[in-house]
Amino acid sequence: MARSVWGWLARAGWVFVAAKGMRRHVVLVLVLAAAASFVALGAAAGKSAKADEDATWTTVLKSPFVLEGLTAGDDGNLYTALRNTAPNPCQVVRVSPENTDPIGGYTVVGLVPQPCSPNGLTFGPDGALYIAGAGPQRDMIVRVVPDAVSPGLATPYATHVPTPNGLAFDRDGNLWSTDGGNGAGIVYRTPPGGGDGAEVFRVPALLNRLGIGRSAGTVPGGAWTIVGNGILFTRDGDMLIADTARGAIWYVAFDAHGNVTSPQGCDSTYSPDTLCLDNLFVQHPYLEGLDGIVLDASGVIWGAANERNAIVTVAKNGSVREFFRNPVGATGLRNAGPLETPTSPVVIGHTFCVAQTDAARRDNSPNTAGEVTNGGKISCLDQPIEP
Repeated sequence: MARSVWGWLARAGWVFVAAKGMRRHVVLVLVLAAAASFVALGAAAGKSAKADEDATWTTVLKSPFVLEGLTAGDDGNLYTALRNTAPNPCQVVRVSPENTDPIGGYTVVGLVPQPCSPNGLTFGPDGALYIAGAGPQRDMIVRVVPDAVSPGLATPYATHVPTPNGLAFDRDGNLWSTDGGNGAGIVYRTPPGGGDGAEVFRVPALLNRLGIGRSAGTVPGGAWTIVGNGILFTRDGDMLIADTARGAIWYVAFDAHGNVTSPQGCDSTYSPDTLCLDNLFVQHPYLEGLDGIVLDASGVIWGAANERNAIVTVAKNGSVREFFRNPVGATGLRNAGPLETPTSPVVIGHTFCVAQTDAARRDNSPNTAGEVTNGGKISCLDQPIEP
């Protein structure tokens, strides 16, 4: 049996017994050890010094320019890219998660030439930063080596990857990217060393060729069509993908050679390389607007639900918990912070931080009540998480 979401859960401490020929009817048997794992996972799903309304946040970076992507370096610092106004290049900046000067306490470590609208970014195995959202057609991923003394200009790395958003390297050095704003759900792979990206598979788009999908007419800011957003690899080399539009997470299994083993092509209204619904790991109202995702040390998924100004966790058994959501303010809205359209979460040891774009959407609409307006910020949780 190919590796699947069931195998991933089994490796987390669960025991499964499946009757022969009953592919979809799996009898879950809990042994004592698995029961203990369940307790541990349930605690880890939101385990922290404080949670929910008791959580407090500190803004470590505040910018008049939008920022979306966020990653952490081996040096324990946070890295993001600002959407500076042309003709100035977009700045790649470094900031400490303990910074006390959110306006000026950051360091420029790289530059992305215009036109640039950076979003997702990640460190590669070579120690360089890879940044999505560059080029005239926004179909390019660029590479820059962080340098605080003499910030260098980023150079093209991956091309022909329309509207790249989430980025992740696999164990073989391939760079994977989701197509973000394109709404087609395409996941691309760029080989080691760079070059043209190639389509490998698709997440089912909300609109298929028959026009079936979700209306965008009633949600402030318009409903998301993004079905492929944040992306990451598990320790076993399989993939998790955030589905912003559905409020879901997809699981994709790979073999030892990097080939997709998850079922594809089950619905003829989509392209043959489209994932089947078997690959839908979890879907939940708390996950609506799910943007970036990250794993903590215990394997719990932390996600930024941008439409809801919320941080959510998903345990290995698929249970979803709302860790924090903005409180209702005096106006009856949840747009006054501390979260302002959270996008990209990062876990550094026991520290949780998240980037925010302050978009005028749903819970954050209108976007004039918080710390920034039409800008961006990074906030870190004051209480340590305990993975």
